[in-house]
Amino acid sequence: MEDYVYVLDYLAKGRGDVPAFKRKPVVYGIGESQFTFLELIPRRDTQFTVGERIYVGKDPVLRTKIEKIKGRINYEDLTATAHGELPYVILDVVHHSEERFVKFFNETNAISTRYHTLELLPGLGKKMMLQIIDERKKKLFTSFKEMQDRIGFLRSPDKLIAKRIELELTDPNQKYRLFTRPPVSLSHP
Repeated sequence: MEDYVYVLDYLAKGRGDVPAFKRKPVVYGIGESQFTFLELIPRRDTQFTVGERIYVGKDPVLRTKIEKIKGRINYEDLTATAHGELPYVILDVVHHSEERFVKFFNETNAISTRYHTLELLPGLGKKMMLQIIDERKKKLFTSFKEMQDRIGFLRSPDKLIAKRIELELTDPNQKYRLFTRPPVSLSHP
């Protein structure tokens, strides 16, 4: 379960596709640890900004802005605004959890004898993958900046991670999921 969620969209007057008498405020968010899309019911008289990090865990003292988690949703269930904000919010999450993703570069292994997990990152080919592996054998990376400094042509490793996460979230048919949970099954409401 997610403890923190980043706001993708806030509909203070509810969804427009719901009859007016049934409309209630709703927050769409993406979880920090497993990148789970969630529909959230806000507490009364609360305001949200896109990209805001909010607590949704079980501790009632810390959960000041969310009344309840309505449930998991898929990418297709998000609003157009949420779709537009997704790349920026994912990058914020990656920056906030830099240590976790640098660890990924330090520890990830081969999938098969011919294919390495690093090659799943969009824009990263065999040559760059081999440079990363060679450099991490010498000394483990401590930050994205250090990675860029040590590996000549590597630019923005944070954006490589963010692009992979976005790909996993927007394409339900991805064979490998490095950072996200599979989408909600179509058999569930």
